[in-house]
Amino acid sequence: MKLRLIFSGLCLIVSFFTVNAQEEASVLMKQAYAQASKDNKKVFVMFHASWCGWCKKMDNNMKAASTEKLFTNNYVLVHLDVKESPKTKNLENPGGEELLKKFKGEQAGLPFWVILDAKGNLLTDSFNANLENLGCPSSPDEVTEFTAKLKKTSKLTDKQLAVIRETFVIKK
Repeated sequence: MKLRLIFSGLCLIVSFFTVNAQEEASVLMKQAYAQASKDNKKVFVMFHASWCGWCKKMDNNMKAASTEKLFTNNYVLVHLDVKESPKTKNLENPGGEELLKKFKGEQAGLPFWVILDAKGNLLTDSFNANLENLGCPSSPDEVTEFTAKLKKTSKLTDKQLAVIRETFVIKK
């Protein structure tokens, strides 16, 4: 009986850490580079947090019925959780903050995203021409800059980019 209680307690502890431990950023990136190389795609990395409304909007726009395949056919998508509040720190991907700093996004706000080649070289990021973070682009000008970056890093056609534009621009 005592042994059974000890075993049950250990199982509970292991399952708690399994559920609450996030994958290392380096592991996720290594997997993404391998997949991108295999599939001849680029890697789209989005740094986000659970509390970030614009991050959720970006996710929703990228996962919309009209756009999801456009993104997944051209990019390996990686989400790295960073900048969580103290009570949700366990949601962060260890090493994510360091990667965010590497791409000079630590002061940019969230979401912050980069597009990399299969070897991890930076192709573009979410900074606009004025070095402001586009984050989740929503104005016509922001979305124009975003789709230009997508065009430069993908095989998306002008027609497909127009679908993305339609999804991202906030209608008034």
